[in-house]
Amino acid sequence: MKKVLLIGGTGAMGVYLVPELLACGYAVDVLSLDDIKSDTPNLRYFKGNARDKAFVQSVLDEGKYDGVVDFMIYNQHDFPDWYEMFLDRTDHYIYLSSYRIYADEEHPIKETSPRLLEATTDEDFRASNDYAIYKAQGEDTLRASSYRNWTIIRPAITYSSRRFQLVTLEMEKTVRRALLGRTVVLPRGAKDKQATMTWAGDVAKMIACILFNEKAMRETYTVSTAEHHTWGEIADMYGELIGMKVMWVSAEDYIDTFGFGESALRENVWVWRQLKYDRLFDRIVDNSKILALMGKTQDDLMSLYDGLKLEIDKLPRNLFNPNSVESMDVWMRSKGYQE
Repeated sequence: MKKVLLIGGTGAMGVYLVPELLACGYAVDVLSLDDIKSDTPNLRYFKGNARDKAFVQSVLDEGKYDGVVDFMIYNQHDFPDWYEMFLDRTDHYIYLSSYRIYADEEHPIKETSPRLLEATTDEDFRASNDYAIYKAQGEDTLRASSYRNWTIIRPAITYSSRRFQLVTLEMEKTVRRALLGRTVVLPRGAKDKQATMTWAGDVAKMIACILFNEKAMRETYTVSTAEHHTWGEIADMYGELIGMKVMWVSAEDYIDTFGFGESALRENVWVWRQLKYDRLFDRIVDNSKILALMGKTQDDLMSLYDGLKLEIDKLPRNLFNPNSVESMDVWMRSKGYQE
């Protein structure tokens, strides 16, 4: 029985990958900050800080894992100090990159499409610690190495009952606001841009197909659906499913909804970069490479509308505190908007 370690494996993709790997006959261990008990045979959870290199190394040495799927986010300075630890201690290491590394120069996106790291003329952005930059740098670290027991995966936006996105907004400002009857503020410039959102269950099947597959060694896969819609159409889907009300505003007003103050301004920079260098691009994916490895077609994947409905229906309707006030509410009141 092969043993697999998932690092940070309790998020949107991990919750589907765990049962997929168990179904493949693997023993699965998961590192998590949460204290989780397992009653499932061949599944164990270890509570610990996955950013503590000594702790992770001790887990790897003790477990003697055949495969590692790494969902952690390393900044541009950390990963070169970590990757050899994984590659020396396992037969197959899967590195989580992102479709956000792609530039807006080729449609549809495929694995050989230009990356922002090389294509951008914005030197400040290239020198930043932005997600799109350091994920691409992590890829380069692996490719420059002498190891061959790795695979790079580039998910597009991935959703499950733990994560619902809309433009740059996460669950707290999308589904939560809709279920509480509050308006969701979105940037007008994104309304007609094409976006790709993939159901986490399909991404899990893609990762499971890659793991221990000799054809996948030293390869890169965009693990995504090919289905795409404008952000306006996706907002309409949320409207049909949970009655989401949307207000489209300028990009500047949208950024202001994230609040003010030093911490909010830092977040605003991150949101602005994500908006400018991803959500305001047309994101259409050619997923033929991963489908060929799986022996599947696009018709075998979950449609966006059906997937959103499936995951939204799982949510308890009393999940959110109706009395909480967030920066988007404060911004709307400052502009004289009333619910």
